[in-house]
Amino acid sequence: MKLFIGLGNPGAKYAQNRHNIGFMAVDRIAADHGFSPWRGKFQGSLSDGVLGGEKVLLAKPETFMNLSGQTVGEVMRFYKLTPSDITVFHDELDLAPGKCRVKTGGGHAGHNGLRSIHQHIGPDYNRVRLGIGHPGHKDHVAGYVLNDFARADQHWLDDLLRGISDGAVALAAGDMGRFQNAVALRVAPPRSSKTPKSEKPQPEPAPKAAADDTRNPLQKLVDRFR
Repeated sequence: MKLFIGLGNPGAKYAQNRHNIGFMAVDRIAADHGFSPWRGKFQGSLSDGVLGGEKVLLAKPETFMNLSGQTVGEVMRFYKLTPSDITVFHDELDLAPGKCRVKTGGGHAGHNGLRSIHQHIGPDYNRVRLGIGHPGHKDHVAGYVLNDFARADQHWLDDLLRGISDGAVALAAGDMGRFQNAVALRVAPPRSSKTPKSEKPQPEPAPKAAADDTRNPLQKLVDRFR
């Protein structure tokens, strides 16, 4: 079994916040792949299904972001999983909006949800880092992540979530490269290598040379007034 964790804050007030992109990712997987209805357990919401023959459990901690590790630790111990079975979807300030990167292990870079997970299960789990961009100054970070995505963000956000759903089977199989390719195909689809050839303008026929004009002066005059 694999455990996919989406990070965010519970409640309608936070639903469209940048900080909740992790919730959005697992919600999209559940909806697109026919997972079970969400149910409350382990201080969170759970949904289960199958991706490419692999049983997968989705979880959204409802303890608020800075206590997310409580749910992750409880679910991991109950199902006898290891950190390597766990993938966490979270917002990433250090990536441009729409970018997606996968990594295993490492620090929490000040992210409160990851910091809490580190405290409960250690750092050796997988992360799907979802770029939301940076507000430009550290003093603006809290307000930035707790504000909704702008209307202008909706296009790339939808493409990103579609890509995550497309690649979910590969992610469950541990094929991180194929997962990232699926996301990239949605976010930045390749351009066609076949470009239409421009039509060259056809040259106008050369005017009839005066030497070829065999009309007499009277015929030329008559022709001018036809």
